[in-house]
Amino acid sequence: MRTGVWLVGARGSVATTSIVGGLALRAGLTAPTGCVTELPALRGPALPTFADLFFGGHDLATTPLTKRAETLADAGVLPGRLAATLAAELTAVEEDLRPAPTGGTQADRAAAVVADLTAFRRRHRLDRVVVVDVSATEPAARPHPGHADPAALRAALAGPDEVLPPSSLYAYAAVEADCPYVSFTPSTGLRLPALAELAVARGLPYAGHDGKTGETLVKSVLAPMFAMRHLAVRSWSGVNLLGGGDGATLADPAANAAKVSSKQRVLGETLGYLPQGGTRIEYVEELGDFKTAWDLITFTGFLGTGMRMEFSWHGCDSALAAPLVLDLARLTAAAHAAGRVGPLTELAFFFKDPLGSPTHSLGEQWQRLVEFTGRLHAEAAA
Repeated sequence: MRTGVWLVGARGSVATTSIVGGLALRAGLTAPTGCVTELPALRGPALPTFADLFFGGHDLATTPLTKRAETLADAGVLPGRLAATLAAELTAVEEDLRPAPTGGTQADRAAAVVADLTAFRRRHRLDRVVVVDVSATEPAARPHPGHADPAALRAALAGPDEVLPPSSLYAYAAVEADCPYVSFTPSTGLRLPALAELAVARGLPYAGHDGKTGETLVKSVLAPMFAMRHLAVRSWSGVNLLGGGDGATLADPAANAAKVSSKQRVLGETLGYLPQGGTRIEYVEELGDFKTAWDLITFTGFLGTGMRMEFSWHGCDSALAAPLVLDLARLTAAAHAAGRVGPLTELAFFFKDPLGSPTHSLGEQWQRLVEFTGRLHAEAAA
């Protein structure tokens, strides 16, 4: 199943690491560590192989992929030998990267994205293209009348106003090009009624939001523990320190607020109440592509005895996110091939703020993912 992976933000750290990783896996130069679709419980005939993946994308930046890979290697994000060994393959992918459209109406820009996606599909004779948004976090979308109805949205896009935030404009273009869509960021993306209606009308699956790679991943394991042991969490405070492009973006208060909101859902919905405290995100340029999180949890047990727990998480965001990007592209492609339509709630395992998920417990999300993937494999083998 020849599958295109079209990355919005294709020259960013996460996208570049995903591309290098995908090419390295195709060439047998690395192990699939971090790719959950390669675990025995999920592996099977429904998923496109790494050799079946073709990469393209949009970005405002123009730095060549080879240079981006070298920079990430220098920063310790990926092995320098891969950047050097895969230089020719990265140069080939470069031919499928396009500048993000600018100017004109939003309808004009969406049409340009559709044309790029269509040309990419034809050029590589792809069965389908999955669009994955790994671009910078944007502020929450401002309400607009066009967000509620597809006809009103199309009419508004042809006018002079900026009706959709960038993530939603790409989501709209993906739907118009008959491409499944994955939002790996907390940005609005397809999470507008008009866009969701269009996706269903086109028979497309979609997934999101905001990849779960660090502190929130730990929360999704610990919060159910407190709930199941009937321990009362009194406060849960966290500090996230990160550098790189994502950190610089989150220095903007509006983008920061969107990210924090996404990270906080797991506690309120798992515990049934929101304890005192919050999450603070700070940009520390010196950290580069790495991030550190420190959390303090206070709780009470039997007879009101007060206790506390602390944990620290230090990781490389791109190296944690990239295998999940590949997983999501493979799973969404398989869901599309199987005729699934609408939000892929079974992929909640991958997200901080999952669409329509009845649980934030990582264990329960994992079980739903295993069952879903098992059905896809059974249908593909039938």
